[in-house]
Amino acid sequence: MISIFNPNISVKVDLTLTGSKSITNRLLILKSIYPSLKIKNKSESQDTVVLENALKSKKNVKDVGHAGTAMRFLTAYYSILKQEEVILKGSRRMHERPIYPLVNCLKLIGADIIYLEKDGFPPIKIRGNQLKSKKVEISSNVSSQFISAMLLISPKLIGGLALELKGELISKPYIEMTLHLLNNLGVKTNIKSDLISVDYLAQIQKTNITVESDWSSASYWYSIVALCKRANVKLNNFYKNSIQGDSILIKYFEALGVETKFIENKIVLTKTKDFSYPKNLNLNLINSPDLAQTIAVTCFGLGVSCYLYGLQTLNIKETKRLIALKNELTKLGANLDITESSLKLCKTRAIKKNITINTYQDHRMAMSFAPLSLKVPIFIENPNVVVKSYPKFWDDLKKAGFTIEQI
Repeated sequence: MISIFNPNISVKVDLTLTGSKSITNRLLILKSIYPSLKIKNKSESQDTVVLENALKSKKNVKDVGHAGTAMRFLTAYYSILKQEEVILKGSRRMHERPIYPLVNCLKLIGADIIYLEKDGFPPIKIRGNQLKSKKVEISSNVSSQFISAMLLISPKLIGGLALELKGELISKPYIEMTLHLLNNLGVKTNIKSDLISVDYLAQIQKTNITVESDWSSASYWYSIVALCKRANVKLNNFYKNSIQGDSILIKYFEALGVETKFIENKIVLTKTKDFSYPKNLNLNLINSPDLAQTIAVTCFGLGVSCYLYGLQTLNIKETKRLIALKNELTKLGANLDITESSLKLCKTRAIKKNITINTYQDHRMAMSFAPLSLKVPIFIENPNVVVKSYPKFWDDLKKAGFTIEQI
């Protein structure tokens, strides 16, 4: 457990954040398919390390722990490796997260996958096979990672693959990211209504890609700027025309008084002068649900009411995030209601201090609550969960003037 507090009214820091986890993990699968690919500025996150180690390991049993992306992407990847047989397993929570939409789709094109415990959930055994090229349906309302997993292996299927999306499409920017990376390597793709097709490609044209820094990690700095009085936060290696869906946070936090300026490949975050906070903030986060915790906690700290919806995927993350958010915000004095897909927070005038935040083995719970220490001292249990996506988070906070002590 750590105690964290920053009574300073201003924050000034210049940082370089780790490369995007989402981009890196997609490129690691593509590098396994096309070995000539070289990746620069890879993510330092635990999820990326887990995925990379699994790809390099010669063991038949691959344990991905809490890494949901690794579980989904590896399920598809090992399905196309002929003569290979592997078992994919993870943490107890991972075995509660459904994988059947992806497995069902893979089986339709000839994959040999067996559930080892509960039908529809990991652990699973995969025997690599020559998969068929055809048009198949896949559920698009559970996790966009299922779709991305299929898209990433499609260029190695002779004849390519066509995916027909069934249901409301969630986290669309992550699918667009996958398609952008495929196109960047010379893979031809086509989108027509609810049908995505990917062509076969034997060899790639481009072999070097530099990964942009992670916008999801940047979101905690946006929260910090919103909650302090004065700020000058510089974050390196961010692009104005980013392919990361979470870059939409620029717009969301503009409504909370954070101004973003691009200077070459750097963003500079400052407080908007003479800013009046909104009484209510209503946001549909269907395309960026990972920002929900950060936005909710920031609104609470600012005394701004908010209604966040499109959050149905948060129930199959590292923890049931909406329940976790309600539990911890309520301890701090918040008044909020949740449904299966939304959160409604009422304006709160006071924040209880010296409250211990349970992180639920969820990296985003730790990092989204940390900025509140600009308002009151707080305690955070199991702070090491941040290694999943932002290993240097606590070190970077210290650089910005936060006092962090091990309890």
